[in-house]
Amino acid sequence: MPIDAAQALAAAPRTGEISWDHKDVQLYHLGVGAGRPATDPDELRYTLESRLHVLPSFATVAGNGSPGVISGLSMPGIDVDLARVLHGGQSIEVHRPLPVRGTATATGRIAAVYDKGTAAVLVMRTEVADADGPLWTSDAQIFVRGEGGWGGDRGPSGRLDPPAGDPDRTVERPIREDQALLYRLSGDWNPLHADPDFAKRAGFDRPILHGLCTYGMTLKAVVDTLLDGDVTRVRGYRTRFAGVVFPGETLRIRMWREEGRVRAEAGAVERDDAPVLADTVVEHS
Repeated sequence: MPIDAAQALAAAPRTGEISWDHKDVQLYHLGVGAGRPATDPDELRYTLESRLHVLPSFATVAGNGSPGVISGLSMPGIDVDLARVLHGGQSIEVHRPLPVRGTATATGRIAAVYDKGTAAVLVMRTEVADADGPLWTSDAQIFVRGEGGWGGDRGPSGRLDPPAGDPDRTVERPIREDQALLYRLSGDWNPLHADPDFAKRAGFDRPILHGLCTYGMTLKAVVDTLLDGDVTRVRGYRTRFAGVVFPGETLRIRMWREEGRVRAEAGAVERDDAPVLADTVVEHS
């Protein structure tokens, strides 16, 4: 079996220094659709270095996303075909507002391995701290198709009851044809999002958008519409990737206010609101 759960869980964490500056933040923001209209004062908070605020989902690519998903798939006990890998979910706990520039220590490890029968799920945890203490903790849930069935723990489902009533806000966000090509410059080089031949081998007729790009676009929509544009109010953010979205499509994001949090769902408009993100929660102050 390519995944040895016991070996993966026992492996020593990987630790390294990461750093970023305003250019990395601006590139990420452009990659998740910021800057339209280019002169809009609300958009300039994401694109102009003299006014820059950092969207918390930048944590997924800070330091070029290292240690990231691709790095985690080379941990001891894991030997899988990248074409069988899908990002199943993502969560971030924000300990302090992310600075525009910084140097920090990132520690990555396999926190859990679950057996879903037809797939294995790896939980890759990254903890990041700088000289002033913890900055963020992120968990990536990675599905590896065809690698389950060894009788291990199935793990939690993560499914939530549907939000009650009509959404408080609904917005649509167009996805550029070159969105994935722009987003991948922040460090996610998986060829699934750029190489048509690789995408076909993975079962798609063309490259798909990064799930983490959709993740960032959705958080930006929540911050801009229900959190007064204040990125520092975000305390945590989690989602389940329920389906794919293709560059050139339109993302429809529905949002519900709840006490201390916002629930959200995202779907692809051109495919009858085919689910893209589900069980999405933004915790805030």
